[in-house]
Amino acid sequence: MADEPAENISGGADGGGRTDEFPAGDADSRVEAVVDELGELYWRKAYGGRDGFECLVRTILSQNTSDTASQPAHDSLMNRYGPADRLAETLAAADRDELVETIASAGLYNRKSAVIQDASDWALEEFGSTAAFDSFVAEAEPDEVRETLLSVTGVGPKTADCVLLFAGGRGGVFPVDTHVHRIARRMGLAPPEADHEGVREAIEAAIPPAKCGFGHTAMIQFGRECCSAREPACLEGPEACPLYDLCDRVGIDEIDGTVADPADAAEATGGGD
Repeated sequence: MADEPAENISGGADGGGRTDEFPAGDADSRVEAVVDELGELYWRKAYGGRDGFECLVRTILSQNTSDTASQPAHDSLMNRYGPADRLAETLAAADRDELVETIASAGLYNRKSAVIQDASDWALEEFGSTAAFDSFVAEAEPDEVRETLLSVTGVGPKTADCVLLFAGGRGGVFPVDTHVHRIARRMGLAPPEADHEGVREAIEAAIPPAKCGFGHTAMIQFGRECCSAREPACLEGPEACPLYDLCDRVGIDEIDGTVADPADAAEATGGGD
């Protein structure tokens, strides 16, 4: 955890957001029990209250990379193209080569710079200004915000949900990235063949809205540190994984030491029919 930023850039008290606290009590589902256990293991990131378009750009920068790589890119971008309430205007007019140089630490910088500028052009054409886009994210119905964001080239469900969560501060939104998708199916919290949307629906139906924000960030942390794609900690023995007793280990053969995608494992055993 030492390599992670002290607080998620998308929220916290400085941005008008909050840091969730978990009330004591028994969990009503296994998903909730998992999130509660993660709450004992990991620090709690703040979320909510940041400007919508800045959060959209921040999330695009984070695609397919870690916080430690995307955070400096975000900071450099804001230093060069801020303030946040004029971000779409300045990015739409930015020189592409200069933007590429600015966000280079985030990786995939050519594609991300194109997506960011396309999103900037779209936001100005659709809403007229960064401020109007920010108001839309904060005030419109979540389903409308999500559907609108998904119409933007390069913005998928995870990015749209992160904007809803980290900028809009909307409870009940559990973004699903590759870590969450893998862990939820491996643990048996969602069907093994579920796609990203299926995982999101399964988790959101089984967890209190207030726990979704932290559950998302903590499950990612758990995936990086303990439940990786190829070498989950459980292969070292039950004591190596703090969530061992809550996990079905779908696709994991602890005797042979092999790991398969949960969907492939279910199909091989006839469970995917």
